[in-house]
Amino acid sequence: MLRVSVFISNVSAERFWDIQKPIPPIKINTNLNLVAVEKKAEGLLEVPFVLTINYVPSVAQISLKGRAHVTGDKDEIRKAYEDYKGKKPPPPVIIQSISNVVFVESVLISRTLHIPPPIPLPKIPQAKKPRKAPSGPDYRA
Repeated sequence: MLRVSVFISNVSAERFWDIQKPIPPIKINTNLNLVAVEKKAEGLLEVPFVLTINYVPSVAQISLKGRAHVTGDKDEIRKAYEDYKGKKPPPPVIIQSISNVVFVESVLISRTLHIPPPIPLPKIPQAKKPRKAPSGPDYRA
């Protein structure tokens, strides 16, 4: 089983929109880029990553950089590294672990900057008015 430890080494965030103005409807673009997969030791892979979050219109920008250390069984590590060399995607556990950490951090940063969080908020459907049942029979002879 692969174990992933995520370390953030650089945080950059900036609010461009005036704090006095209400924030308009925005689109949030997120990009998580796994830069490489590096073999550091027999049972250790290092995966540098960069997360960038841009708001459109230009309300704010957040950037996180760091490294994930992947440890585990030698065969699993070797397979993950060979898959990377063969241009295959990394195991989902690596991507999921990195995503979990960086998105939680980005939500905390967005709260500090008073901007919308970079995760989609759940949409609550409008309540439909109940249909009125007909008062009499719905057929005639």
